[in-house]
Amino acid sequence: MDIIENMVFDEERSLYNLKNTEVKNCTFAGPADGESVLKEARNIVVSDSSFSLRYPFWHVRGYKIQNSTMDEGTRAPIWYAFDGEIESSTINGIKCLRECENVDIHNCKVVSDEFGWRCNNINITDSDMESVYFLFESKNVKIDKLHMKGKYSFQYMENVEITDSVLDTKDAFWHSKNVTVRNSVVKGEYLAWFSEGLTLIDCKIIGTQPLCYCKDLKLINCTMEGTDLSFEYSDVEADVKGHIISVKNPKSGKIVADSVGEVIFEDAVMETNGEVVIR
Repeated sequence: MDIIENMVFDEERSLYNLKNTEVKNCTFAGPADGESVLKEARNIVVSDSSFSLRYPFWHVRGYKIQNSTMDEGTRAPIWYAFDGEIESSTINGIKCLRECENVDIHNCKVVSDEFGWRCNNINITDSDMESVYFLFESKNVKIDKLHMKGKYSFQYMENVEITDSVLDTKDAFWHSKNVTVRNSVVKGEYLAWFSEGLTLIDCKIIGTQPLCYCKDLKLINCTMEGTDLSFEYSDVEADVKGHIISVKNPKSGKIVADSVGEVIFEDAVMETNGEVVIR
């Protein structure tokens, strides 16, 4: 590979369609304030570099980003990009990853509203992320050891596996399909309403009015904390260790728990035949 090292770039498309090149210890910032500095690049490695320009990695194919930083000025840094690796990097630019495919993210710190929209085949490991509408409408996602803070996360997603993670969010997994979460903490309000095929295994679930209007919902060996008015109008099979504050109008299935503060069957707008069993 060719090498570009110790340079500063700030002009529009300054390295447009760069191919088979390693970019090392470079700075992408300056008075020209140019956009799309690496647009349409092919087979590149970017390491130990810093970015403060908009849209640097659009339409890139075959890329690695290592030990690099993108500040708040790096808006929408990676869009329509394929076959990438992002490792040990810090990203603070809004709207990172949009309609990207085949991306591995490892040991990164990300603060990016609207992160990861409409992407396919994304792997995230050992990372810390903060976002609003995290991974909206993305498919085929695997997550391991993620600590994330968000608001409206994992909505309209399909085919997701999450393990050993802490998810501090709100309205997570709404309208999601085929999601499995293992050995994780899931904290938020109104968790997973309208989801289909959600399975929670060895998880701690925290927050008010969780898991309502769900289809094919499964809880296996989970605990629940602060979970009132749970499972309303859901088709559910749940095995809960410990206490549930209240269960309201489960549509079908069985909920087994050590204790339930209140079981509410009233004012239902549909037939509700779910069973609640105390061990």
